[in-house]
Amino acid sequence: MSGSDPGSDRDPDRDSDSDPNANLEFEFRPFSLELASPLETSNGTIESRDGFLVRLADENGVVGYGEATPLPGWTESRDDCRAALERAQDAFRAGGPNEALEAVDRQVAARHAVSLALADLQSSRHATPLYRYLGNGPMVGRVPVNATVGDCSPAETRTAVREASERGYACCKLKVGLRSVEEDIERVREARDAVDDAVELRADANEAWTYEDAESALEAFADLGVSLVEQPLPAGALEGHADLRRMDTGVDIALDEGLLEHGVDAICDAEAADAVVLKPMALGGVDVARRVAAWVMEVDIAPIVTTTIDGVVARTGAVHLAAAIPDVPACGLATAELLAEDLGRDPVLLEKGAAVVPQAKGLGIEGVWEE
Repeated sequence: MSGSDPGSDRDPDRDSDSDPNANLEFEFRPFSLELASPLETSNGTIESRDGFLVRLADENGVVGYGEATPLPGWTESRDDCRAALERAQDAFRAGGPNEALEAVDRQVAARHAVSLALADLQSSRHATPLYRYLGNGPMVGRVPVNATVGDCSPAETRTAVREASERGYACCKLKVGLRSVEEDIERVREARDAVDDAVELRADANEAWTYEDAESALEAFADLGVSLVEQPLPAGALEGHADLRRMDTGVDIALDEGLLEHGVDAICDAEAADAVVLKPMALGGVDVARRVAAWVMEVDIAPIVTTTIDGVVARTGAVHLAAAIPDVPACGLATAELLAEDLGRDPVLLEKGAAVVPQAKGLGIEGVWEE
């Protein structure tokens, strides 16, 4: 997807010419960030997020940072990512930004790191925040974010949603699909009882349901005011998602894994989604994700930005991406608490259900590359 999606927004090297980019210094090094608690996934248990921090510097001392944090099932392996970054390093020495991007074009996490470092460098050179460099839009102070409630009992769900609302979140996403549909319906009922209709409720099934499960859940969720269900069926079931939309329950269908498997054209042709989830790390960069967002908005599909439990560099990049999307819905960006440690200080403040967008030049990241 990283090399084929159309769009008219900035490429990370759009402003490159032979002079400022002739002698860029490209470095990368590994990191491992322990999770606050182990994460169970279909690809096994994840206890840490392991990746590579990228640093790009020009002759004037302007620096750009990038992050490649591979995730099984979503990106290339860590070994393949390292090999791709080594190719990018050679390409910077022998050619320049275009050659470096070509060297990592098929490894999405590596491309994310290289393209983000380039975009951070270029926007820092222009003394503008990254989101304005990406989207050429107005100043944006905040982007809405959702609270995420993991699998838990109905009573615990009720408490978690109420507490999130009290902290100012106007959108809560419930992880569903690990219990029976009946139990998840009860969890959603408890959540709705805990907050009024001003709080948006979403559900994320992570491909867990059969078509019959999804039918039952959507019918019940419609009565409980659920706005959206994310990836109710396996990614391959594009027509199944289209059939769920044709039920016309009033509950929107969002595709996450399905976006990577099918691409925007197939989703549009099948009329299979009301929204798509954009994970910059899995798509190959914030530049690619920005182009996909512009593309889907043209056909009335909503873009929702989330992370893949990334470090602060990639997470901040995702915040800037969301800020570059006009009228973006609540996004899954409040994920820092899932990490027990990070690469550096987080420049993004979460306040009253919103991420406060850094207004410093570039990403606004400092102190992540300690010598």
